[in-house]
Amino acid sequence: MPNLKHLAFAFFLFVITHSVYSQFGFSNELGIIAGPVQFRSDFGSRTDSDTNKGNMGVGIGIIQYVNFSYRKNYSYRFKETFFIEHFKVRNEISWNRTELNHFGRWVDPSKTSEDAKRLRGHTGVAKNIDIGTQLEFYPYSIRGFESFTPLISPFASVGVHYTFYSPEVSTTYQNSNAAAIGDVNDASNFYSLWDPGSVDASSGGAFSLVSSVGIRYKVGKLSDLMLDLRWQYYFKDTIDGLDHQLDSNKYNDWLLWLNVGYIFYLD
Repeated sequence: MPNLKHLAFAFFLFVITHSVYSQFGFSNELGIIAGPVQFRSDFGSRTDSDTNKGNMGVGIGIIQYVNFSYRKNYSYRFKETFFIEHFKVRNEISWNRTELNHFGRWVDPSKTSEDAKRLRGHTGVAKNIDIGTQLEFYPYSIRGFESFTPLISPFASVGVHYTFYSPEVSTTYQNSNAAAIGDVNDASNFYSLWDPGSVDASSGGAFSLVSSVGIRYKVGKLSDLMLDLRWQYYFKDTIDGLDHQLDSNKYNDWLLWLNVGYIFYLD
């Protein structure tokens, strides 16, 4: 389950952000998103297709948009600009969860070494709560899309999120000297070439860079459907509970998230 304190804090910030923008009279949109997540971590080989297909999870979220093209306090003094016609601010709270396993040639059934057994026994879970903001660009006029011209509007976005992560670690491997099966505090139960402390299920926080591309489809005067493909790069390598520091560990953790959403206009 998500950390309730983190979720409550994220929701508090979300409500405050919505209230601030509403005070300026800007239009607001609210939506829900969900879809499959592909988590790229230190589990398995990043370029291995089995790893990428196997370490799949799910994400859900609530999004809120600030629409500058229409304001409740609109007057003749309100001047349209390129920014107002083509940009929105997207605020989000989301949660994702991915079960992680080792894949690739190092855990092939033909491998019978103790290290191969350690890798096959080692599993994890990446669990993250995100809150953040993105600036979303629409090449077509936002006002035109709201008037059903066109019906489909592509977009691209970039932004920064803060992630509360709380990974889980487990193993079915038992070293001959271990006190109990699955002792995650015994480094000898994990891959022998990893430095001590590489496996760490401590919770924490990290900033991340988020970028996405997608489309909106107008289904009603006050509602849209959305398809969005996200790339999210974390500024830490401990999101998955593993940071093994080998030469193959060149990148921090990151993910791809394909989500669909339903958005409705509040004002």
